[in-house]
Parts: sequence; C-alpha cells; structure tokens
Amino acid sequence: MQRQVGSRIVLDVTGPADLVFAVAVSRHYSPSAESLAVVLGGTPVEASEVPDAHGTRLHRVRTGTGRLELEYSATIDGPGENDDATETDRLVYGRPSRYAESDVLAPTAAAEFAGIDGHENLLASVSSWVGTRLAYVTGSSLPTDGAARTLLARRGVCRDYAHVCVALLRALGVPARVAAVYAPGLDPMDFHAVAEAWIDGAWRVVDATTLAPRSTLVRIATGRDAADTAFLTVVSGRADLVDVTVSAVADTLPDDDVTELVSLA
Repeated sequence: MQRQVGSRIVLDVTGPADLVFAVAVSRHYSPSAESLAVVLGGTPVEASEVPDAHGTRLHRVRTGTGRLELEYSATIDGPGENDDATETDRLVYGRPSRYAESDVLAPTAAAEFAGIDGHENLLASVSSWVGTRLAYVTGSSLPTDGAARTLLARRGVCRDYAHVCVALLRALGVPARVAAVYAPGLDPMDFHAVAEAWIDGAWRVVDATTLAPRSTLVRIATGRDAADTAFLTVVSGRADLVDVTVSAVADTLPDDDVTELVSLA
C-alpha cells in the first residue's frame, strides 16, 4: 500500500516564539520522498528535529514575529515497523493521565464491561460502547476536556473518543495510549487521533469514530494522551493559528472490521 500524506500550518506569530510541531511521520517509516519547509514572511526558517518517545519526530522552530508557514509531505511505500512496549511503557500507559482519567472512570468500566471474555472481544466492546454513546460534533469540546468531561457531555471529536477509550481500557487493566495519525479516507480530512491497547504482545488500534480504515493510518506521534501528541505546542511567546490543511491518501481503502485486531504499520 502506498500512502501520501502532508500538512500545511499557517500561524500569525505576534511575539518571539518557541514552537514545536509534530507533523512528520514517525521513525517507524522510511519514506520514499519527504520534505519539510518553514518560512516566516517568505524567508526560510530553520526547523531542528528533536526525537521524542516511540519514534516521534518533533520539529522545533524559534522565530520572530510575522506570518509563519510550515509545509510537510511524505510518500510511504509499504508498511512501517511495529512498535514494542517495555515493562516501563506498560506501567506508564496503565496509569491515569491528564486527559485520560482512568481512576475516575473505573466504576463505569467495571459496570459496563464485567464478564467480557477475550481481549479481542474487549477491544471491540469498548470501541462500540464509546462509539454509540458519543456524538461526533466538530468544535464541541474544549482543549482542556478530558475523558470524564467528554463522557458527561456525550459528544466530542477524535481526540475525545480516543481519551475515553484509553481511560476505560486502563481502568480494565489494559495498557493504553494515544496516537496522532494521518488517516487516508477520513472525512472531513484533518489530523486524526486513535487509541492503542497493548494486547497479546502488540499495540492494537482502537478507533471508536470508525471514520477511517485502521490499516491505512500513518503514525505521527505517540504518548499518554493529547498532551504528548499535539501537532503544535507553543512553548513560549504567542502564535495564533490561521489555517491548517491536512492531506492523506492511499492507493487502496480496505474495509475495516471493528472486531479484528489491527496494528499501525
């Protein structure tokens, strides 16, 4: 499968700023073509690559004021490498985190999923449960909303769905994390977020939105929750988001069965 992905981010930087972007595909892939360019008022700006956990490639930009534009593109021929999990990883992704409050949702998880046999059935059950209890509503959640607030509001976007899945799985004793991805087939097109659960020695994708085939997804960033996987972090200074354009296409879009175990590749 060949996948072509890209993004364009436009910012108005109103004060000297330290910015971190997570838009490049992770080190699990060897793109046959790749480019990243940043310009400020038409003048090229250096973007230094900083490695993060699980193959995430961050790009740090220190810039003055003005209109800043970042453009990224990559072509991926074939699958990438699968990710592993150390004992430390499994501990970290089993704990509550800022946006995935598994301790708060533990009673809900116990009540709703008690007695489900088999990891495959559990992942399908959590995915379907979250998907049927939340409505996907663009702009319905705040950047500070976590899983508990999302479940109370009964609506959200992809990151909110992922947080609820991660919190429930952790509450059930399954290590889980969030992955930011490019998602061929997604409509409307944007950066996408999914959950991953450590099952039978591999990370398995859980996407309760069912908006894109899991086998076509391309990993960008990986972490405990959205705090680790945001496409833009303003470390200091001020930058106002003007526009975001994302593209992701694959030469085939297979059907996706929520009951099947699928890993990002």
